[in-house]
Amino acid sequence: MPTHIQKTSRLSIAGQFIRLNPKDNLVVARVDVVGGTTLEGEPVTTQESISSGQKIATADVAAGAPLIKAGQTIGIAARDIRAGEQIRNADFQLDAQVRDPLPATPAAPLLPESERATFQGYVRADGRVGTRNYLGVFIVGNCAATAARRVADWFTPERLAQWPNVDGVIPFIHEIGCGMEMTGEPMDLLRRTMSGSIRNPNIAAALVMALGCERNNIYGFLDQEKLTAAENFQTLVLQEVGGTANAIEQGIAAIQRMLPAANAIQRQTVSAEHLSVGLQSAALDGFCAISANPALGVAMDLMVRNGATVILSDSGDLTALGEDLLGRAANPQIAAQLRQTLEQWQAYQAGRDTRLNRQILSDREAKGLSTIRERALTGLSRGPGTPIEGVFGYAHKITSKGLVFMDAPSYEAVSATGQVASGATLICLTTGAGSGFGAALAPTVKLASTTKVFRHFEDDLDVDCGPVLNGQLSIEQMGQHVFERLLAHASGEQTRSEELGVGENEFVPWPKGVLA
Repeated sequence: MPTHIQKTSRLSIAGQFIRLNPKDNLVVARVDVVGGTTLEGEPVTTQESISSGQKIATADVAAGAPLIKAGQTIGIAARDIRAGEQIRNADFQLDAQVRDPLPATPAAPLLPESERATFQGYVRADGRVGTRNYLGVFIVGNCAATAARRVADWFTPERLAQWPNVDGVIPFIHEIGCGMEMTGEPMDLLRRTMSGSIRNPNIAAALVMALGCERNNIYGFLDQEKLTAAENFQTLVLQEVGGTANAIEQGIAAIQRMLPAANAIQRQTVSAEHLSVGLQSAALDGFCAISANPALGVAMDLMVRNGATVILSDSGDLTALGEDLLGRAANPQIAAQLRQTLEQWQAYQAGRDTRLNRQILSDREAKGLSTIRERALTGLSRGPGTPIEGVFGYAHKITSKGLVFMDAPSYEAVSATGQVASGATLICLTTGAGSGFGAALAPTVKLASTTKVFRHFEDDLDVDCGPVLNGQLSIEQMGQHVFERLLAHASGEQTRSEELGVGENEFVPWPKGVLA
């Protein structure tokens, strides 16, 4: 197993407090702290009792001066802040003038092929490699949803027992396809998401079902996305076969015909370069910036070193970084594409009640995060520090290796659906408060920022990053552990969400501008 890790931790844990970077003028309380406590390693005494995860000034900060966490400006002091005081969200101000560029770390050389990590994957006829071997039942519009779900539900674990190499039959149910314009961006987006999911390496065969009169006409969909009938791709229209009961019966028969070929595919040892990992977050907290997110960033550095693809999204949040994010682009052309995407999001959110426009997070949603810029920097730390090698629209096929950006809102169900349609075969999600999410098609590995949350959500979460917070493991060691867990799950070890059967209701194509 390769052990070279590009990132190096600057985390410093001293008793009850955590300093993320020597440049910082604040620390984070690791546990609840009473007033009058002297900060270990700092010539500062707390002025009040402070809850875990909250920020404490380690020097006097004048109004208008930057507040720095993890070496980056997260906002500007709205008042004079004394050393030892808790820095509350109301103490921040933030505007477009805040600048702190984010240069990329030069990409480390790829490991030689003979030294790359491996996993057990399903190799498709065209050379693509999946982490799962599913048959999918898709719908062009919600009118066929019940029939499609009944077809998929018929294939219980007991009935699939004779097909040991098939991981399941999944219904891909959504709520759009009717009540929308027949052409234009919303329809193109829906069709691209569906066809990308059908073509994902984790799909061995697919059945597409329709009522027959949807705005997303099945034949228009097939023609636009260049999908044709084949041994592993079938279609079924309720209005042509005589209704729901007949469609269910014929749909079951269609899947049964496709099972033998799918079952003939077996896992084999392949290079980690064939992996494509989508990055997600849900219910972030301040500890995510200290443990789960940077540990995942180390794991993603390793993925890039092994030739894999890492997909970053969260356009709504990352827009807060503005021009600073452009320093992460691999070349001027990619920088221009990033700028265009960010400007589109600025325009899209103008005048709307979004986090980007509120800038300062409310106490209810903060959980140790203060500004939208801090939240965006926390999300960015999930990825490798290497340059962004490509910018792609939602659900567009990813054609670059290394770190890439796919445009999607900061909502895991919609974002992960787009990443899977773009080719992701694994999803990795960090959380500070717990999450029950699991993607419909790709195994979803969930990282908890604290041991408390991991134990509280032990049925849902896969990796406890809490040992970073008490110094048991360094960020590098935790990142190596996450990397190894991802390889294990890619090789077939079930994630918690798979054990729970989560995913059938998490296929959510972006309903952008769909309804009049």
